[in-house]
Amino acid sequence: MTSLRSRGDRAAAGEPDTSNALDEELHGRLLTMFLDARFMAVDRPGERRAVVGVEFASGEDKRAKGLNGMSYTIRTLDASTWAAFAGLVERNNGIFGGCWCIGYHPERGQRGISHRAVKEDRVRTSRAHAALVLDEDGTAQGWCQYGSPEELPGIKHRREYEKDAPPRPDWRITCFYVDKKHRGQGIARAALEGALDQIALAGGGLVEAISEVTTDREAPGRFLFSATVELFEQFGFTRGRQVGKHAWIVSRAVDPA
Repeated sequence: MTSLRSRGDRAAAGEPDTSNALDEELHGRLLTMFLDARFMAVDRPGERRAVVGVEFASGEDKRAKGLNGMSYTIRTLDASTWAAFAGLVERNNGIFGGCWCIGYHPERGQRGISHRAVKEDRVRTSRAHAALVLDEDGTAQGWCQYGSPEELPGIKHRREYEKDAPPRPDWRITCFYVDKKHRGQGIARAALEGALDQIALAGGGLVEAISEVTTDREAPGRFLFSATVELFEQFGFTRGRQVGKHAWIVSRAVDPA
């Protein structure tokens, strides 16, 4: 194994500068060490892989350590967390210009409705589900929405999906959102893990999503509201059938907690 001596020591000995290679080797060793300690790898386009540490908190909540060193708590979206969720939506222009994350609910496309009121009613009557990621101040910075097919009947690429529909899932994961100032910090990953934990607590079952492959291409963020196939695969999802240019059905079974 190559000795990890300092650049100055190598220069004094008249050795060539191999600092970049040694730096990469050290980074690789540290990454392996963190992964062995049950941290999770995070792929950031154009950058090295980073890690996010996640630990369980009491009850159904979960704590995560972001790439910026900030601690996060993952909580269920319900009446007690509605205000935090609403704050995130409001400071981000209603999400996609006023969606309020109802785009996959049965009310989508209806005229004359208040998206905010629809979402709030669903949350307060346990007809909307999401893993909500809160920062150290209790401010929501992201979420992962999930629910039953009845709760989330909207399907991305429906026409192609229905040509050879897969087995009906027990749960669908439909969309993610991360505050614009907190992207690239592992929040979507923490939200996905939180959603899978919450599904397990609810009895588990077959979970389905339609997501985008991003390997070897630059994918505009507006297309990644359903996260990436690569992220889902890191959580044990497998690809089923391609339903769009870069879109795939992915699924996995979640055991009950």
